[in-house]
Amino acid sequence: MRLDDRLGRPLHDLRVSVTDRCNFRCVYCMPKEVFGHDFRFLERNELLTFEETARLVRLFLAAGVEKVRLTGGEPLVRRDLERLVELIAPMPGLRDLTLTTNGSLLAQKARPLADAGLRRVTVSLDSLDDDVFRRMNDVDFPVGRVLDGIAAAEAAGLAPIKINMVVRRGMNEESVLPMARFFAQRGHILRFIEYMDVGHSNGWRLDDVVPAERIVAMIDAEMPLEPVPANYPGEVADRWRYRDGDGEVGVIASVTQPFCRDCTRARLSAEGELYTCLFAVSGHDLRAPLRDGEGDEALAARIAAIWGARTDRYSEQRSAETAALPKVEMSRIGG
Repeated sequence: MRLDDRLGRPLHDLRVSVTDRCNFRCVYCMPKEVFGHDFRFLERNELLTFEETARLVRLFLAAGVEKVRLTGGEPLVRRDLERLVELIAPMPGLRDLTLTTNGSLLAQKARPLADAGLRRVTVSLDSLDDDVFRRMNDVDFPVGRVLDGIAAAEAAGLAPIKINMVVRRGMNEESVLPMARFFAQRGHILRFIEYMDVGHSNGWRLDDVVPAERIVAMIDAEMPLEPVPANYPGEVADRWRYRDGDGEVGVIASVTQPFCRDCTRARLSAEGELYTCLFAVSGHDLRAPLRDGEGDEALAARIAAIWGARTDRYSEQRSAETAALPKVEMSRIGG
């Protein structure tokens, strides 16, 4: 089954947030000035249960989704997450089940997740410089423990491992080349992400964006690159490989090179809200009809109607006015 939106974009990827909580306070996502000790996170009864999440994932797979990514917040702070992986992993139609994490708990969790059926992980890591990394995560977490988590994931077979680095001017752009050098030697796929105006609390300014073109030029000057075709239509990263054949990098340029026309991603929040864009102002409640006893056929029709009405093109239409809108926070729906 293929389900298209109003611009002809098929539903292909589903990102599932399992919690709005995180043990980091990264300055571009959950600044502690906003997400402090008195911030109200979702209560446990507000979260979808693993069984509710699995039921919805099954309906999305029937609607054409092939890739499912578990996100947060930080998904590994959700207790017993491997139970959800066990529920989703054997579902018909699923071609890829992966997880995005800050890596802080990955050393302990990699093996149980792999045993439960998880196939890959993406680790967010914004610098190898310990001082820079601690400033960015803003909870004084050492980079060495994230590297331990990456090693554990590799040992557990959760590969290929992708490393995501958000690049923010004046904060960590000097870490671009050291990151490229380090991961080119280890066979992991490094992806650089332009600092985006996700949510409404990170103080985003266009001046803080380091353009993807600049990032590629920085690397290419020392480690020559050549472009690589996309793996599939709608892939978010532009891919480059080192001309010496040793690894590849990607750049995600939502700000300077929008890819809305190829976007095939839906996002399900931890409390059961369906979002059709990373930059959405509001979502569509699936938890209430699910808990009110709505059957699979009606829920599937509801999902189809939401996606079928989709016209989102935020990054292509970005302006000072849209950037100032009170959009949903990335910590609620993942990246």
